[in-house]
Amino acid sequence: MTYPTIFLEQKTHRKELRLLLKFYYNNTLIEVTRKLDGAQWSKTLHSWHVKYSEENLALVLKNFKDLTNINLDKLPKKGLFKRNLTTEEKKLLNNFYLFLKGKRYSKSTIQTYTFFVADFVNFHTKKTLEELTNRDVELFIEKVFIERNYSVSSQRQFISALKIFIIFYPHTKINNLVLERPKKSRKLPSVLSQEEVLAIIQITQNLKHRAILALIYSCGLRISELINLKLTDFYLERKQLIVKNGKGRKDRYVSLADSFLPLLTNYYHSYKPKIYFVEGQNEGKYSTESVRQFLRRSCLKANIKKVVTPTHTAT
Repeated sequence: MTYPTIFLEQKTHRKELRLLLKFYYNNTLIEVTRKLDGAQWSKTLHSWHVKYSEENLALVLKNFKDLTNINLDKLPKKGLFKRNLTTEEKKLLNNFYLFLKGKRYSKSTIQTYTFFVADFVNFHTKKTLEELTNRDVELFIEKVFIERNYSVSSQRQFISALKIFIIFYPHTKINNLVLERPKKSRKLPSVLSQEEVLAIIQITQNLKHRAILALIYSCGLRISELINLKLTDFYLERKQLIVKNGKGRKDRYVSLADSFLPLLTNYYHSYKPKIYFVEGQNEGKYSTESVRQFLRRSCLKANIKKVVTPTHTAT
C-alpha cells in the first residue's frame, strides 16, 4: 500500500521551534505520529508537530522510512544543528543561555532565542562579534530565513532574541534601536460568488460531502464549527441551528435555508449519525483535514482556481 508523502518543516509555534509533519489524512500515518513523544495536532498550522530537535528528527526518519517518502526540502539545507563555533563562542552562548534563565524567561523561549543567536553567530563565523553590524543582520535574514522558509513570526522572534543578546553582549556595532520587527503579512481571502458555491456543491457527488459543503456555505460556518455540531444543536421546526463556542467563544443562532432541508433530511436518513451532525470513525468527530481535502478536489472539478477557504463567499 502506498502512503502519502510526509513533508517536514521547521516553524516557530507558540514561541517554540517545532518540527512539522504535513501529510494528507491517513489513519496509519496518524497512529505512528501519535506515538512520537509530545506529538500534537495544530489547527492553525494544519499539521502534526513535535519539539524541533536532532533526536526527534532522527526518530521521525527512522519511524517512517519503511512506510512512505519523506520530503526534507523545507528544512535547513546546510545541516540541521552542525555549527562550526569556536570554544569561546560556545562559552559565550552558554552564558547567554544562563543569562536568559536568570531573567526568568520560559524554557521554550530560552531554547528558541539561544538557537537563533547561535545560528547568527555561526553564519558570521569569519568575523569577530565586535565587527558585526546591522548589515550583517540583514544578510543573515536574507540568506538564512529565506532559504529555510522561516515564517514572519520566526523572523520577529530572531530580532527579539538579538535585541536581548545585544544587551547581554554590548560590544558589537549592531544598533538595536534601528532594528525593526517585520509587520505581519495580511492576505485577503479569495471570495467565491454564489454561482461558484453552487458549482462546487453540484459537482460534489458524495452525499455526506455535499451536505457538509451546503451547510458550511449556506450558514457561514467555519470548519471547526461544522465538525463540532451535534444533532441536538438543530431546531428544524424553527429552521435554525445553534453554533456553540464560535468565534469569540460566543454562541449564536443561524438560520437554515429552505433549499438545504431536503439535502439535510436525505443525508440524515442515509448516514444515520448518532451524536455529531457529521461523524468519523466510532461516532467521533469528523476530520477538518478531510473537509479541506474534498473541498480542494471539488474546486478542481468545478474548474475554480482560487485558493478557497470555507465561509469566504460573496453575499
